[in-house]
Amino acid sequence: MRLKATVMACALAVLALTGCGSVQVVRPAAPAPVVDTELAQATELAQRIGGLRGQERADTARLIEQLLARMDDQALADAAAALPEGDPLYTFAGRALMARGLPLPRPFDAGMLWRSQAANRPPADADGYRPPEKLAVLLPLSGQLATAASPVRDGLLAGYYAERRQRPEIVFHDTGGTPGGAMAAYQRAVAEGADYVVGPLGRDEVAAVLADPSRLQVPVLALNRAGDDVPAGHVSFAMAPEDDGIAAANHLLGQNVRRVLVLTGGDDSARRSVDAFRRQLETGGGTISDMMVIVGGDDQPDMIEALRNAMLKPDGAQAVFLALRMAEARAIAPQLVEAGYATRPRIGTSQLFSSGNPQADAVLDGIVFPTERWTSSGVAGLPMASTVASTLPTARGPAARLFAFGHDAWLLTAFMERLVTRADGELRGATGTLRLDGLGNVERAPAWATFSGGHVVPLGGG
Repeated sequence: MRLKATVMACALAVLALTGCGSVQVVRPAAPAPVVDTELAQATELAQRIGGLRGQERADTARLIEQLLARMDDQALADAAAALPEGDPLYTFAGRALMARGLPLPRPFDAGMLWRSQAANRPPADADGYRPPEKLAVLLPLSGQLATAASPVRDGLLAGYYAERRQRPEIVFHDTGGTPGGAMAAYQRAVAEGADYVVGPLGRDEVAAVLADPSRLQVPVLALNRAGDDVPAGHVSFAMAPEDDGIAAANHLLGQNVRRVLVLTGGDDSARRSVDAFRRQLETGGGTISDMMVIVGGDDQPDMIEALRNAMLKPDGAQAVFLALRMAEARAIAPQLVEAGYATRPRIGTSQLFSSGNPQADAVLDGIVFPTERWTSSGVAGLPMASTVASTLPTARGPAARLFAFGHDAWLLTAFMERLVTRADGELRGATGTLRLDGLGNVERAPAWATFSGGHVVPLGGG
């Protein structure tokens, strides 16, 4: 009876309330939709970046990259897929996906321009082979850069003659290694009917040719960087110190390393590698915990205590980046082991390579560095590097990198359609795996190698 009385009392109370007026049911307010602050800010900045120039444009681009780096993989992929064609943010979102090794939802927005440039060529083969009709190659065959130009020329010709299908007429033009010479060579190539230009090679030469896009009647595959921006319809391919720094940062970020000790030699190449490494590491949420300058070779002072302190302090180094030449790396490597870094990632630049002296190089055991697929594990269409080097001086020692670079310049010329029109477009080149980003730069994922018993041993990848 008590239960019934209770129920009846509740019912009467409800009836009494309804007699006084209508009953209003107040529901909790629906939660406001969560706004992705990073995506919203990146979108706003991307809309404005087209009107910016110089340092302001570079700073804005870096801020966009940092905002996108805070997004997890799925959120970034979903956001990129939702962007309409022509949205300026897609360039940055796509580049961020590429840096993480994730697929693009669609190609970058350069396909239409490419198709107009290649309109007079025969249709592409199934593998994307669609070379130009007449190719001009601008290289400093005389002057101070001639030594670097020779292996690039020979590597390009090696790739050219390895192709058995229809090939373009090819003409080499000497730039003399000067900006004026490069511009004159470009104008001469156009006047002679070239429909595609590879080169020039020097940074100042590239800057001169790309300085005024309105003067460029024929598309260019520049063989160096001249800033972050490439004029629409043109492409930049380089083996620059910056590429080593970016590759090293991505390699460490992929191992969840966020705090890195940097050892630098202080020369221009090292400075450029370190600057690019810092930018890429910070974009991915990492930081340089300490930096030390390494000078000299065998007479390197004792730095073991300083190196150990850099690791043991709160928020100390989880890994080491060595932007050093061979002699500097050999001098400091034993001290790194003594300081306790033997079990931590140690990564160098492409300035580390086999000297042919395993006894001297043994101190570098365990240090990882980027290298070329050709010299590391071979590449289709080219004999092994050791075979070529035995007969061709321009493919020996450090020149082998430039030989591989020249080979890949030909591949890019012949297979650009694959890179531009396919979301998964890539080339397995002699220097590494090549892809095209949304800013007109060829991104290169190198092969990786390490030292074991003083010998270079491939790690795979690239």
